[in-house]
Amino acid sequence: MNRMLMSLGTATLMAISVAGASAKDKQSETSLKKAIEGNFAEVSMGELAQQNGQSDAIKSFGRMLSTDHAAANQKALNAAEGLGMNPPGGPNAKQKAEYDKMSKMSGAGFDRMFATHMVADHQKDIAEYKKASKSKDAAGEYASGQIDTLQKHLDTAKSLKAGN
Repeated sequence: MNRMLMSLGTATLMAISVAGASAKDKQSETSLKKAIEGNFAEVSMGELAQQNGQSDAIKSFGRMLSTDHAAANQKALNAAEGLGMNPPGGPNAKQKAEYDKMSKMSGAGFDRMFATHMVADHQKDIAEYKKASKSKDAAGEYASGQIDTLQKHLDTAKSLKAGN
């Protein structure tokens, strides 16, 4: 009886620790999935800024976004592979809708909308990446390695918004 209770207790503890690890893995996978979708979206938005932007500053920011987020996405995809997850192949539906909306704009109106969108988007991303960076796995390492770049993008977007 005592042995059976001990075995049951051990099995319960193991199940709890596996469930805890599983929840943590799921959280890391979710944050990486969002990061990969976001990187795909930022690359395409950066390309759009180069095409539809009026000011050289917006076009230059678009080039920076495309370059930085393409490089970040390669790191995110490597982290996803390290976690054994199946990564998304593009932006999510909301991000596609935002792209479609902005793709119909051009000139000064595009520049204002783009800068405003990038400020809000990067503020949200930085908060999510800071939270994700607390994970002690490939997803956390990826997130913590990207925060400085996201902050640079936010600062640039704020200066562009202030200039409009």
